[in-house]
Amino acid sequence: MFVAAVIVAVVLYNSHSKAATVNGENISKDDLNEALMSQYGTSVLDTLISDQIVLQEMDKEKVTVTEEEVAEEMDAYMEQYGGEEAFKEVLDENGVSYDSIEHNIEIYLGSKKLITPGIEITDDEMETYFEENKESFSQAEEIEASHILVEDEDTAKEVKQKLDDGDDFSELAASYSTDDSNKDNGGELGYFGEGEMVEAFEEVAFAMEVDEVSDPVKTDYGYHIIKVTDHKEAKEANFEDAKEEIKEMLIESKLSTEYTEWLNEKYEEYEIKTYI
Repeated sequence: MFVAAVIVAVVLYNSHSKAATVNGENISKDDLNEALMSQYGTSVLDTLISDQIVLQEMDKEKVTVTEEEVAEEMDAYMEQYGGEEAFKEVLDENGVSYDSIEHNIEIYLGSKKLITPGIEITDDEMETYFEENKESFSQAEEIEASHILVEDEDTAKEVKQKLDDGDDFSELAASYSTDDSNKDNGGELGYFGEGEMVEAFEEVAFAMEVDEVSDPVKTDYGYHIIKVTDHKEAKEANFEDAKEEIKEMLIESKLSTEYTEWLNEKYEEYEIKTYI
């Protein structure tokens, strides 16, 4: 929809030159404009009208969306797409500008601030959701660890001796580790629970203290030097701990329906004239 809006705007600005030729026969920008208006004109205009209503209501209710809030939401989008570069590639492939995404985030956050105060979430709703999704709010035991993986025992012993002598784990990972997926970021493996790593590795890692460095551990992949950097104990689901998170989830689930109802009411209040 955003792409169509941009195309329509450009075409309307300069509609008298050629859009394409086929064996010398012209397809004018007037032809392109007519086709686009026929297919997308009404829906694009509806979006622009809705956005304008939100902006005017934000001004009326003194609701603001900060650059920091937009940036935080944008970061969440990027993470979903695998990072900033991957996200920008998707935008480029679809001809969508970064500015248009920021604009739509502002509209979304503004409408959320306008509508959320009118959404009621009861304790019964939250408790029901908690009971139906209890497992997702429990915490299995996890550890965070890094490793240096080498091919033979002699090299593993050499690395361990350097660590005992005070050498930096991250630097040794970069120099020695054969695990190309993480050697350049200190051998970081992130958090993992039981059953996610090979048995011999886990048996040692889960018995270690935070900041402890292991002796060489042999697996089918080679010899590992393991460093545990954090430990999360298993934790049962607790309604009071999850309450705010559940409330936010339920608000999000109701927001779409509430937005439609809210917008329909505003359409009745506003004087709206269309000319296409």
